[in-house]
Order: sequence, then structure tokens, then C-alpha cells
Amino acid sequence: MGRAPHHREAGVKLLLLLASFALTAYAGIRMLDGDWFLIALWVVGAAVAHDLLLIPLYAALDRGAQRVLGPGLINYVRVPAFLSGLLLLVFAPLILRGSAGYEPATLKSPDVFLGRWLLLTGVLFALSALVYAVRRSTGRPRSTSPER
Repeated sequence: MGRAPHHREAGVKLLLLLASFALTAYAGIRMLDGDWFLIALWVVGAAVAHDLLLIPLYAALDRGAQRVLGPGLINYVRVPAFLSGLLLLVFAPLILRGSAGYEPATLKSPDVFLGRWLLLTGVLFALSALVYAVRRSTGRPRSTSPER
């Protein structure tokens, strides 16, 4: 077992935690300075839509993929799909061409983002397939523990 944290370490952690709370409070006050009702409605609506629509969709897709691929292959699909989805979430306005202010601000065309995202998604899945092929060819034993 590890040693208990020293009082100095605990003090530094507490100070960092309080600083992060202060920064979050400042950002929240600045964000809600405008139309706070629409922002709050958007946040609550996004949480409800995620919990009621997207989580059941994720679960159904994952169960279907598990049935088709089996427990040994599922993570070779989950990881690149998760990373691709995360990139889509972060860059959705540019990928879906919904960001009107990008080109005037950067003097660059946003037309390349969809192709680059698709290319990166293909590369992620290809790398995952390569890792699977290497592990399969080297005879590395697969984990026999049940998935959660």
C-alpha cells in the first residue's frame, strides 16, 4: 500500500481544487451574463437528449456489435469508433459546414474538414485492424476475463 499523503501535498491539492472552482465560477458568470435562460435551457436539453436518446442508442449499437463480433473483437471497434465520435463532436460545426465565422476569421476554407475527418476515421479503424492482426499473428493470448 502507498503512504498517506503529507499535509503539504493535501494543502496543494486543496488549493488547486479551490482555484479550479473559482475559475469555473468565473467562466459560468461570464457565460450566463447574456441570455442565461436559453443557455440553461440548452444545457438541460442536451443532458436530457443525451440520457434519453443517445445512451439507449449507444447501448443498442454496442450490444449488436458484441453479438456480431464477439467479445474478443469488440474493443478493436469500440476504440476507433469512440475516438472518431469524439472528433466529430468537437469539430461538428466545421465538419458539417455549420460554422459561418470560420472562413472570415482564418481566411481558410472549411471544406476540407469532412474529408479529413473521414480520412482520420479510416486511419483509426485501419490501425485498430493492424493491431488486431499483429496480436493474432503473434499468438498473444487474449484476456479470458468477462467483460463488464
